[in-house]
Parts: sequence; C-alpha cells; structure tokens
Amino acid sequence: MASREELQLLREARAGNAASQYALGKRYLFGSKSLPQSLPTALHWLGRAAAQGNTDAMLVIGEHLPFDAVQTFSDRPMLESWYRMAFRQGSMTAGFTLAKLILASDTASDEKRLAEALDILESVARHDIPEAQWLLAELVKRSKKPSPVKDHALEWTARAADAGIVDAQMALIAHAWENADYDTFLRHALPIAHAIVKDRTQTDSAVLDEASIHLLLRCGKLLAKEKGHQDEIPAMWEIAAFHKNAEAAFLLGLWYARIDENGQRTSDGASATSFKKAIRWLKQAGELGMAKAWYALSQIYQKAEFSQRDMTDAQRYLEIAANLGHPKAQFDLGMIAWRNRKEDESGDIQAVYWLQKATSNGDTEAAIALNRIASRAQPASWAVTARQYLSQETVSSYPFLAARIELAAVFGLSRPEALLLDIHAADKGHCLLIDIREFYRRSKRRLILIQTGHERQTLSRISRLFEKVDCGPKGPEGNYRQRQYRLKTLLPAVMKMEDNPGDVSDEGKIPSA
Repeated sequence: MASREELQLLREARAGNAASQYALGKRYLFGSKSLPQSLPTALHWLGRAAAQGNTDAMLVIGEHLPFDAVQTFSDRPMLESWYRMAFRQGSMTAGFTLAKLILASDTASDEKRLAEALDILESVARHDIPEAQWLLAELVKRSKKPSPVKDHALEWTARAADAGIVDAQMALIAHAWENADYDTFLRHALPIAHAIVKDRTQTDSAVLDEASIHLLLRCGKLLAKEKGHQDEIPAMWEIAAFHKNAEAAFLLGLWYARIDENGQRTSDGASATSFKKAIRWLKQAGELGMAKAWYALSQIYQKAEFSQRDMTDAQRYLEIAANLGHPKAQFDLGMIAWRNRKEDESGDIQAVYWLQKATSNGDTEAAIALNRIASRAQPASWAVTARQYLSQETVSSYPFLAARIELAAVFGLSRPEALLLDIHAADKGHCLLIDIREFYRRSKRRLILIQTGHERQTLSRISRLFEKVDCGPKGPEGNYRQRQYRLKTLLPAVMKMEDNPGDVSDEGKIPSA
C-alpha cells in the first residue's frame, strides 16, 4: 500500500507537476517499500515529465530503460530525442538504445538515419560495450557498401566474444573454422565444448542447436590430431552423434574400431578396440545416409580379429555403400566380380558396371582396371567403308544387314561379330557383350563400353529394329554362310578388304586383369 508521501506525489503528478512525475517515475523504476518495480509505469511518469522538458527525467530514461521496455512507445521521435540528449550527456547505454530505436524505426532504410545509427554504435563500441560491438559487427558485415568500419568487423566480433557474448563467440568460431585459423577456433570453442560436455554429464535432456553440434564435432577433429586428449574426443562426438550428426557418428565408429575410413589400422595410441561400439555408431551414420560408414562396416566384418567376422555381412554392407555412390566400394565390388568370373561368366559384366561407376566418381584405380577389362568403341574401317557403299534401296531391302553394319561402324565389330551378334543378348545397358562363340569358335568373348549418348541411341534404335526378330541362325537372316553371301553379293568391294589392324580380329584376345 502506498505511503502518504507517495499518495501526495501521485496527486501532484496527476495534476501535471513535472517534478512529482519524475520522482514518482523513479520510484516505479527501482521499486520502493510500498510501490512495486514496473518499467511500463515508470516510463509513463518519466515520459510525462520529460515531455515537459525535465532533463533529469530524460537522463534517467536514457540510462535505465532498455530498448525492450520502450520500443512500443507511441511518440517515437520524442522518445529518440530523450535518448539522444542522454547520449550527448555521455551515457553510452542511452546511445546503444538510441541506435537500436533508429534501426527498428520505419525510416531505418534511409541512408542518413542508417549512417547515424552506425556512428552512434561505433562510439558506444569504443567504450567497450560488448552488445554494441556485436551489433556493429553484424551490421557492417551485412552491409554491401564499403566502409572503414567494415574492416574492423572481425575485431568488434572478437572483442564481443571475449566479453562473453555467445552469438559473437559462435560467429568468431565459425569464421576461424572457415579460414583454417584453428588456434583461434580452439581458443574460443574448447571452453564452450567443455561446458557442453559437463552439462551433458549432469543431464541428458539438453537439446543442442546445429552450431553447438558442429562445434563439438570440429573440436573433436582438431583434438584428434594432437596428443593427450584421448578422453575428451569420444565425449564430444557422442553428444553430436546423439543429436543425429552423421559425421560425428562415423568418426566415433572409426575411433572405437581404431581404423581409418578405408579400413586400415590406425596407431593413435588410444585405448583398446571396441568393435561392438564401432558397429553401433557406424550403423547410425549409415542409416543417416553416409555411404562411407557402410564401407567401413564392410571392412570390419572382414577382419580376422573380429570375433563375429562374417563375409556375407561384409558383402551386404559393401553393396549398400556402392549403391550409395562410394567409389572405393564400387571398385572393390567390381574386382570381386572380375575375380569370380570363372564361377559366374557374367562376372565380367558386373565388374564393368561397378568399375564404370567408380571411374565416374573419380577413382583412378578403377579407371585403370576398366581399361584392362573392357575396350572402348572405335569405328571398324570395313564397316565405315561399307556404309558408304550402301544405297537407300539396299537399306530398305535389307534393313537388318544395314543395321549390323552401322553397329560395327560405331562399336568396332569384326565382320563375323557384326553378322552373328545376338542384339537382344548383347545390350547390357552399360556395355555391349560380344560373344559369338556358339557359332564362331575362333572368336573370344569381350566387352565394349557404352560411353556416349550417340552410342546409346544407336544401340537402342537397332535393338528396337530387332525387337521381334530371332537373331539366331533360324531367324529371317539365315545362317552365317547365308549372311556372308548376302554381304559379299551386295558389297563385293568390302569383302575384299582385310580387317584394319585397329579392328578386333577373329583371333583377338581379352586383356587379362
């Protein structure tokens, strides 16, 4: 209940006495024995006193009422004038609030108003007000115009970070990481990481934002390159992995398995290997879409020292990684298929498929192996010449023969291969299987890569032509002798040609891997 003195002040304030309004406003600003602290009520009475020219009221408003308490005040120009006066009297707190009022006003886009706000902020920042330093740094970084202040944005951010402004600390940490300034990164990030880990040991319910998760991940990665931090690293990565960070789960899995991402043993001097923990975290990383986690799992399941070694599981995880685009997994699958081709003749087709995938993903080792296993399409000189002799009438009368000559011209087939190839069985999507041994024993099974759009379109068009036709010796084209005779009759000049040395001859051999 208000005292007699306060009741008298209230009556005089209501009557318009500026001194009483000022005194009553101060009591509501700081609170008294009988009057509660109330910033809105304090602003009401101090504002009425300031509106009558009470300088003390203006100074008190500028020094003690923050932006949040006054941003809804109806007369914004008058409010700014009070803070401006307090700022000119030396109140940096008033200057900071004034800058925020200008920036939040409808005229903030005006260049003069914006320049005034920046000048005020710079003056306040030089008096070591961390909040002003951080706001100034953010504003000049977002500004598209060159400014002398802009050159000092990082300095203001660093000073605000040193003063404990969390947002400034996170911005400085991000900048240090992006610019590979790892000393600065660890200096500011490590205390935050330690605090997060400490809080985590006390409660498991804390939910971290993305910036904190990445901070933990990166701190662990940098500490892993140094000695003496073996106990800190897993704790940081486990928290990040708990928040579904795939990279943290992956690194944690490698850490417990004591391997690198290619499955090779690492000698980091850490504690004993725990494949059980490694598998748990690697599976989580894999389920979050990380292909290299599945590859690492495949390597673990192949290890002789792993008590649950299982080559079936190893193969399954390898296939998952390969299907997700992991080049090393694709290369490994390709070489496994190539080595198993004696048990499964189609292994060479699978090998080419995976090696092509790995090559397209930048694996140079796969490119070398692919060149040894399959050949690239090169025009056959006899077929190129034959196409020149083909008339429109011949093409219309003998479309299958014309198509076979075109196929040879594009993919470099010998005459027996062109005449006897089963078009349906030859097209494997990623390569052309040349296998006429059933009808021409001197030939060798080989694969030709399909690499260009033109090659793919040509093969698809010719395949459609033969779609409902039996390509064998009982089909409409007849046996090999009949097909040879037709070619000789229609194109006698071509039959006199010898296969170009660059063509694949009947006695050609498949390069061994």
